[in-house]
Parts: sequence; structure tokens; C-alpha cells
Amino acid sequence: MSLRWTDSLDIALDLLDEHPDVDPKTVSFVDLRAWVLALDNFDDDPAHCGEKILEAIQMMWIEEL
Repeated sequence: MSLRWTDSLDIALDLLDEHPDVDPKTVSFVDLRAWVLALDNFDDDPAHCGEKILEAIQMMWIEEL
């Protein structure tokens, strides 16, 4: 299953697996965006990402942590 920007929870879970020692509260949106784009199963247009989407992903990551 490929992930899209709107799959906040699934992206957060993948980021938790990929970066288990990272506190998501300390990750900049620039780094967060790069990490999402680097996920193996992520397949969406990079241009469709904005601050609200990154904020939603970060909040889900914080909740799952």
C-alpha cells in the first residue's frame, strides 16, 4: 500500500519505526518533509505538502510515541 500525504497515522507509524530514538517535537518541518519523502512506501506529489499536513503528521507521531 502506498502512502499519500493524507495518511497521517500510517506515515507517523512508519516514521516511528524508521526513527525510534527521535523526539518528534524536536523535528523541523523541513526534516519531517524529507523523512516522509524518503519512506519506501510513500508515493505522492511532493508539491501537495503544506504546513498543516506536516503538523498533522507530527501530531500523530507524538500521540503514537
